[in-house]
Amino acid sequence: MNYPESLNNLINSLKKLPSIGEKSAERLAFAIMNMDDEDISIFSKSIVDIKSKIKKCTICGNITENEICEICLDKNRDASIICVVEDVKNIITLEKTKTYNGRYHVLEGLISPVDGRGPDEIKIQSLIEKVKNEDIKEVIIAISPTLEGETTALYISKLLKDEEVIVSRIAYGIPIGADMEYLDPVTLSMAMNNRNEIS
Repeated sequence: MNYPESLNNLINSLKKLPSIGEKSAERLAFAIMNMDDEDISIFSKSIVDIKSKIKKCTICGNITENEICEICLDKNRDASIICVVEDVKNIITLEKTKTYNGRYHVLEGLISPVDGRGPDEIKIQSLIEKVKNEDIKEVIIAISPTLEGETTALYISKLLKDEEVIVSRIAYGIPIGADMEYLDPVTLSMAMNNRNEIS
């Protein structure tokens, strides 16, 4: 049996979301169809709102409904430290730790020659300009330890080597509670290379 056209359209739209296959899309579509009118109104408005209201912060590239995000407006944060991340989801992850009190810079991707993405396709130049024009003391590179991440980190550090700024990298290694037996070689290698002296 074919579904009515409106239901089919919703299923096909949901399948465009990451990790949503045919069965998941059908389940979600039926759940949406069974919502009451008020919930449907809120749900549909929220989808429209994220496209019409959310924009990128003009300073760091974070998502916001204003020109400047809350983090960049916060006078209690240390403006002399910039944490470089690949995308806005990384900011949210780092903020949940409540251990970092500086500002951010979103690259919007990583250098990837295989995908035809060079340094000019991501927000590296604006980072360099910030360091040159503002009183930045440290740049923390907090991007994934993949081939693309390593390439991007090295490129940024080379561009900043003549500037009076500390360029650091977040440590990678073994997560707390992990069993050594189940760790992959890359994680173990990173943990060995980033070892610290026991004081």
